Amino acid sequence: MSTIKVLGIDLGKSSFHVIGRDYSDNQIIRKKFSRAALIQFLHQVQPCTIAFEACGGAHWLGRQCESMGHKVRLIPPQYVKPFVKSNKNDFIDAEAICEASTRPNMRFVSVKSEEAQVISAIHKVRHGYIKDRTACMSRIGALLLEFGVALPTGHSVMKQLFNWLAQQKQTIPELLMQELMELHEYYLFLNENIDRQDKKLKQLVETNPIGQLLKTIPGIGDMTASLCIANISSATDFKSGRNMAAWLGLVPAQHSTGGKPKLLGISKRGNKELRTLFIHAARAVMSRPDKTGKIYGEWLINLRATKPFNVVTVALANKLARIAWAVMKTKQAFNNNALAPSLQ
Repeated sequence: MSTIKVLGIDLGKSSFHVIGRDYSDNQIIRKKFSRAALIQFLHQVQPCTIAFEACGGAHWLGRQCESMGHKVRLIPPQYVKPFVKSNKNDFIDAEAICEASTRPNMRFVSVKSEEAQVISAIHKVRHGYIKDRTACMSRIGALLLEFGVALPTGHSVMKQLFNWLAQQKQTIPELLMQELMELHEYYLFLNENIDRQDKKLKQLVETNPIGQLLKTIPGIGDMTASLCIANISSATDFKSGRNMAAWLGLVPAQHSTGGKPKLLGISKRGNKELRTLFIHAARAVMSRPDKTGKIYGEWLINLRATKPFNVVTVALANKLARIAWAVMKTKQAFNNNALAPSLQ
């Protein structure tokens, strides 16, 4: 059999479709494997380039392939789609992955470490608890509204729900109070779970060198630092800080033609959770202009004087993302005198 140059794998839950090409770009492999059979097959293949989409299970398989001596190419799914020919099936997808991996200007994703995936899992569980807590609060408010009680929004009243109800003039049926007690216990249970997840993330950041470096940036705390570790496999995936900010959707969207540039609002592409945290970090800086805000100098003062608050917040979030990229790339702590001015 000819020497394999590249293997394109279409990932599935229990079945994997493989297309292999040699150095003359001839298709020499077209097979379907189970998960166990695929691992056995990859052990037998001479080291080559293995490409698949950056989707569920991709990083685990990427680490397995790298341990066997293969070179792994993870490709964002949206960059594979243009290479899908005619109708879609699993082998055509694998062929498209194979073709995309050989393009000279293709963008690839680094394989995540096991620690990064664990941090990402903790964040996902935490996000699920927050969604459940919000739904629980809405449910309590809706039930009370049915009986003429308008519950104020926010955690301050929700935590003291029954003290607040005791101060109201409306009488609440006893059976409804039992339902509210059960829902309130569930709300407090979710609060405890969220606090537990926060402590886990804080401990992981404390033991991670990159996480500690990211926390030297004013405005960035444990949540943002941990999510950066989880979602940015390597700073070298981006050519510059601006590229990372663009990946996060913190740069203007473009709709230009005929040589006439037209800039719109921010693109909001990429990782929504990480973009949101960077914007929250910018708001934290803006809330303390005499302390953390002062670090960003005249640039922030002049922008705040001439632009609306939200525009300034997004601009500062963009800057924070660029600084975070520089810190991760250089592996050096934030330096107000050396690092920030170069990004203004």
